[in-house]
Amino acid sequence: MASVELVGVTKRYGSTLAVDRVSLSVPDGRYCCLLGPSGCGKTSTLRMIAGHERLSDGDILIGDRVVNDLPPGRRGTAMMFQSYALFPHLSCVDNVAFPLHMRGVDEAQRRARAMAMLERLHMAAFAERLPAQLSGGQQQRVALARALITNPDVLLLDEPLSALDPFLRLRVREELKRLQKELGLTFVHVTHSQDEALALADLVVVMNEGRIAQAGPAREVFNRPANAFTARFIGGHNVLDAGLFGRSGEVALRSDRIRLEPAGPGEIGLEGTVVLVVYQGDRVEVRLVLEGGQELLAAIPEPLFDARPVNPGERVQLAIAQDDLHPLQ
Repeated sequence: MASVELVGVTKRYGSTLAVDRVSLSVPDGRYCCLLGPSGCGKTSTLRMIAGHERLSDGDILIGDRVVNDLPPGRRGTAMMFQSYALFPHLSCVDNVAFPLHMRGVDEAQRRARAMAMLERLHMAAFAERLPAQLSGGQQQRVALARALITNPDVLLLDEPLSALDPFLRLRVREELKRLQKELGLTFVHVTHSQDEALALADLVVVMNEGRIAQAGPAREVFNRPANAFTARFIGGHNVLDAGLFGRSGEVALRSDRIRLEPAGPGEIGLEGTVVLVVYQGDRVEVRLVLEGGQELLAAIPEPLFDARPVNPGERVQLAIAQDDLHPLQ
C-alpha cells in the first residue's frame, strides 16, 4: 500500500480552470472519498492521479515517488471506471486475467490468479459467463476483480456505484469497505453521493469549483462543517443568519437537532409557520418559515411526530440547544 499526496495540483482545459492548486495528503491504507457536485474537479483530480490526464502544474506523489511523468501502468495504481469497461467477448475469468496477459503472465498462472480473485469476490460460479449474462452488480464485481488482479498499491474508483439500484448499491458499498480493510489498500473514490462518502470514507474531501472546501474524517465534516457550502452540500443541515440568535455571520444547525415544542431553560426558542410535511419512513421532515422569511427544515423521528403532529399552516414553537449552533467561516 502507498500514500497519495497532491501538492498544488492544477488542471486547465484551455481557458477553463478545472482544478485550482489542490493540496491533499491521503495516508496509506485509508479510504478517501472525493465528494462534490458535477464540475467541481473531483474526476479530473482522480484522472490526474491515475495518469489519464496531465497536470498543468504541481506534483503528485504515490508513496515517495513523484509520478507526474509516469504512464498509468507504472504508478502502482489501478482504475475502476464508472462504465466497468468489460470486454463483451471475453468471459469473466478472461476479463479479470486480461491485465496479467498484457504483462506477459502465462495462461495457466493468470487464469489461476483470476479465479482466486473471483473467489474472493464471490463470483467464481460465474467465471465462464460473458458480461451480458451478468447483472449490473455482478459486472461491477468483475470490474473490481480486474482492477485488483495486479496487486496495486492504490485503487482509484470513479463513481463505481452510480449505475446500481439503491438496494444493490448498499450491498456493494459494504463489500467495498470490507475489501479495503481486508486488503489494506489505499482507496481514492469519486462520488457525488453524500451518503456513500459518509459510509465509506476515513477521509472525506468536499470539493467546490476546483478547490477543496473541507477535508477530514466523515463525522467531523458532517458535525462541524467549515463553511456554508459544505453544510448545504453534505446535507442534513440548515444554514441560518446568526442574527436570529444574537450573533454575527452564519451558523449551521442540524435538522435532526430541532424539536417542535417550547424551549426549556437555557435553550433557544423560535416560532415558525409549517409550510410542508414529508413522511420519510424513520422520520418526518417539516419545513417551516421563520420570522423574517428564513426557511428551516426539521427532521423529527416518526414516534415523536406521531405524538405531536403538525400540519401546513400551523404556527409552532421550536426548541434548539445552544451547543447545536455551529458557526461557519
